[in-house]
Amino acid sequence: MKRATLISLALLSVTIAFADNHIVSSPDGKLKVDINDDGGLATYSVNYNGAEILSRSALGLNANYGDFTKNLKIVNAKESKVNKSYDMTRTKKSHVEYNANQITLDLINADNLPMQITFNVSNNDIAFRYSLPRPKNDNPKAAIIYKEVSGFNFPSQTRTFLSPQITPMTGWQRTKPSYEEEYRPDSKLTDPSQYGVGYTFPCLYRIPNAKGNNWVLISETGVTGEYPGSRLSEYEAGKGFSVTYPQKGEANGIGSEYAAISLPGNTPWRTITVGSSLKPIVETTIPYDVVDPLYETKYDYKPGRYTWSWLIWQDNSVNYDDQVAFIDVSAKMGYEYVLVDGFWDTQIGRDRMEKLSEYAQSKGVHLLLWYNSNGFENDAPQTPRNVMSNSIARKKDMAWMQKIGVKGIKVDFFGGDKQHTMQLYEDILSDANDYGIQVIFHGCTIPRGWERMYPNYVASEAALASENVYFSDYHAKKEGFEMNMYPYTRNAVASFDWGGVIMNKYMSKDNKSRHQRFTGDIFEMATAITNQTSVNCVEVTPNVVETLPDFEKEWLKQIPTTWNDVKFLDGYPSKYTVIARKTGDKWYVGGINGTDKPITITLNLDMFAGKTVKLYADENKRQGEPWPTPSLKNIKISKNGKTKMTIAPMGGIIVNE
Repeated sequence: MKRATLISLALLSVTIAFADNHIVSSPDGKLKVDINDDGGLATYSVNYNGAEILSRSALGLNANYGDFTKNLKIVNAKESKVNKSYDMTRTKKSHVEYNANQITLDLINADNLPMQITFNVSNNDIAFRYSLPRPKNDNPKAAIIYKEVSGFNFPSQTRTFLSPQITPMTGWQRTKPSYEEEYRPDSKLTDPSQYGVGYTFPCLYRIPNAKGNNWVLISETGVTGEYPGSRLSEYEAGKGFSVTYPQKGEANGIGSEYAAISLPGNTPWRTITVGSSLKPIVETTIPYDVVDPLYETKYDYKPGRYTWSWLIWQDNSVNYDDQVAFIDVSAKMGYEYVLVDGFWDTQIGRDRMEKLSEYAQSKGVHLLLWYNSNGFENDAPQTPRNVMSNSIARKKDMAWMQKIGVKGIKVDFFGGDKQHTMQLYEDILSDANDYGIQVIFHGCTIPRGWERMYPNYVASEAALASENVYFSDYHAKKEGFEMNMYPYTRNAVASFDWGGVIMNKYMSKDNKSRHQRFTGDIFEMATAITNQTSVNCVEVTPNVVETLPDFEKEWLKQIPTTWNDVKFLDGYPSKYTVIARKTGDKWYVGGINGTDKPITITLNLDMFAGKTVKLYADENKRQGEPWPTPSLKNIKISKNGKTKMTIAPMGGIIVNE
């Protein structure tokens, strides 16, 4: 026994002695990633400003031709620098300079089969992915990846802000999962998720320390039809959270939950954004930094605003006369689009739709049309159905839409992350680009770098969005909470089609019945700034638009949707948010309070230093009034830009010149 122990200790010392260790740091030196193969396990850890962010966390894949989760050895490492600049029109910044230090590690497993891991480390951001070369005998040329063990092992004091994944073929008409579950803020690491199947990206974490907090956002980018979308597992002590593939039962059980790739091939990028404040989280561009456009376009896709009858007037409004009324509202407000929702093919008809499109264009407005993505994947009954899921029918309809002047589509009810579903997203986008049609997705997964990858992609829902404010008093009351989660999570990684700056006071066509809206008018208007999307819905109905105060109506007429820059000014997830966005040479500041108490903060409005600006604000409620009172006044910003402001409960502020 003694001899066996000595031999074991000797072998252990040899293993330790020959463990390969590599450290790659951000250009500013604050963010460090340590990768090693100690004990035959590929792992990494993350440190920021001397504080532990992730302790030893697993790396690796298990494929049908080889196991790359154990018995691994780093045999080579190549370091380089990534310097990249690019321009976009559909995201939070129009010009990006991306600078990162990169390391690519060559590993072999027990059978001498190769795998590579590449880490890019920029200031505040980490991106890593796996590459599988062909083995020396040139086979296999294709592989199935059964599992990815990439882990995120946080310190024990970490708090979480996560949205749970839900089990497949559940919810209304078996349409879930659709990324529409509720966030639970400031929870313990060890708290189980609501449904026991992990969490959807993006995932936000707060790590308390002696100096305050470090914040971490985890997601993925670069997912195409060549890979499934992933999520994070339940928390496991000692391992943390792990990357997990789709559930077997998604998409009605059709299609594999695994990843099928051609060799050589790459996985998508796993991304980690780190900061000592929420500023790097809100401002990150990492979803776009490590991907490139997949095709070019000859079309000029126009950003803009749209009105949408369905949000308040619902299915019965999808008729010719009501759509004419909404076209007239868009024309009066100077908006570019009207979205015509489901059942238009039966309740209006294709022949009359051509006439409706002609009428819209005579008013300087273009139509966007709703489509069902199905198919066989769920039971959502709305039509047009069995069009977007079929390449022949899809192209036929897209050619027709191009002919009659329709400029975009909204495709709904996908329900899942399997690889064939990702291929459907990509096929719809690619075909739509051939016909000059831009695309919004609803009832769907999160986009993963798609604004840069697909030039006609606009935005996705992939969260509890505005329709839920209509559906229930519960979500109407929680609108403040939800709208103050998304800037730090959902909207931090991709454009977000929330689906409405809601100006109705009550969730009904007559604006007098059903449950009320619980937010102030300025709160709603400010969400056009705190939310980012290049084609934004403004819910102004024909009977409500004329009841708005003139100063609100004039501001709504000029809502920007394309931004050059973004600055996070203040906030806390689920409670309040203040964000500045720049369009051209003009800055807009939007702030929203999702709590039942006033919040007083000191903001650095250096973009307005020494200037007189307009302040739109929800004031405290008047006695007997259910909403804050909206106001407009001019204020002078001090020369140093420091300004104290109070945001009313469930109210908002807007500052612009």
